[in-house]
Amino acid sequence: MVWLLSARLKVRVGWIAMIPLAFSTLMVVLSASRGNVVEAFLWEPIGYFGFRADGLSIPVVFTVALLCSVIAIYSMPYMVHRIGTGSKEHGLYFALYLLYSTGMIGAVLATNLIEFYLFFELMLVPSYFLIARWGYGDRDRISFMYFMWTHVGALALLAGILTLWSVSGTFDLSALASFKIPEPYKFWITMTILGGLLVKMATFGVHIWLPHAHAEAPTPISALLSPAMIGIGGYAIVRILMTISPQLTASISFQLSLWALISMVYGGFMALVQDDIKRMMAYSSISQMGYLLLGIASVQVLGVSGSMFHYLSHGMGKGILFMVAGIIIVQVHGTRSISKLGGLAKRMPVTATAALIGFLTILGVPPTSGFISEFLIFLGSIKSAMEPLVIQKLVLSVGAVVSTAITAGYTLWTMKRVFFGGLPADMVEVREAPLTMTAPLIVLGGTAVLLGIFPDLVTSGLVSQISSMIR
Repeated sequence: MVWLLSARLKVRVGWIAMIPLAFSTLMVVLSASRGNVVEAFLWEPIGYFGFRADGLSIPVVFTVALLCSVIAIYSMPYMVHRIGTGSKEHGLYFALYLLYSTGMIGAVLATNLIEFYLFFELMLVPSYFLIARWGYGDRDRISFMYFMWTHVGALALLAGILTLWSVSGTFDLSALASFKIPEPYKFWITMTILGGLLVKMATFGVHIWLPHAHAEAPTPISALLSPAMIGIGGYAIVRILMTISPQLTASISFQLSLWALISMVYGGFMALVQDDIKRMMAYSSISQMGYLLLGIASVQVLGVSGSMFHYLSHGMGKGILFMVAGIIIVQVHGTRSISKLGGLAKRMPVTATAALIGFLTILGVPPTSGFISEFLIFLGSIKSAMEPLVIQKLVLSVGAVVSTAITAGYTLWTMKRVFFGGLPADMVEVREAPLTMTAPLIVLGGTAVLLGIFPDLVTSGLVSQISSMIR
């Protein structure tokens, strides 16, 4: 419908695309008030599939749906800047955008592993075309690199899923929760599923594709790739592996914690030395996925709950920051170099305020939600190291806490260089972005602060659900 209506509506078709996404966000909020909501359908010969909204999936799918809704609005002025007002491509862009959104929402709500895999791959295909068609730089090569890396990860995931089915006879997650997997297969299944999902998360070592794809994608898609899509890999680790065998995940807790710390430190240092504002945020995402993995690696209720809450916090904060980068690109005539910017708070006060909230959320400063999520992650990590006492794990936990100084370095330094100091002579005529670009920032910033003040809106359901999974 969006594609067909675009012939008449042109860029305004974005409002039509936003309607089902906003409706989805409303349905998620209503589902949260009802607790556990499940729909099930028979799908021969796969078995039952459906959609589950519970304490674990609701915060994640809320983040996805809200981001997709507000970024659909933001996309309209941005894509006018990218392809013009009269272009016939707006309908194609928003049609692919809706398919991409569908893939993310479906993957989070899926109750069947084959269903999850289909939605997981659906995320990949439209995002590949969105980067290849409207990206920057060497977009053909970069989009192909993105496709191949993430598809290989998905194939590793599929190998684990099919092996799991061969020994259990089911793809249904609720049935797998009570199934005891034979020991010879348990390690192989865990490693293949975990390996595939860590590629999607872009943790250190399998992160090569992320800085290129996120930096060169059209900025509205960057604002979904980083805040929404990559974190779904972390959600899937919790949803699938904690359901199948939390004990096996616990047995490799030290190795995962080490990998998480390396990702945090590497991503932070790489962000610190970037001059391209989008590339800086892309490396920041690698670091933030380290936080997410650290909470999961603890296999503690508070740590895992914190990691899933951090998905939401990172989504709000990084969604703001990528959109701020897009506003700078549009309003400052394509400039992405941090060293060439400065003093923009004088000309763009709303954007500057939103950027500060975004940076503080990533940094984990009260009263943003990032403070609560990082506190829970570190609490879970330290508790995992203390019960029983394992000095090596305790050292990793303390190192992770100390590494937040790197995050403070690149966030506050970037804020200072972009928005404060002297205004370059060629930017004295810069104006604040239109409401269609700043209103989404206000919505996400308000959500980050609201959930920082009232975290129980999310944590009560999360802690209850994860307590039932980590037995």
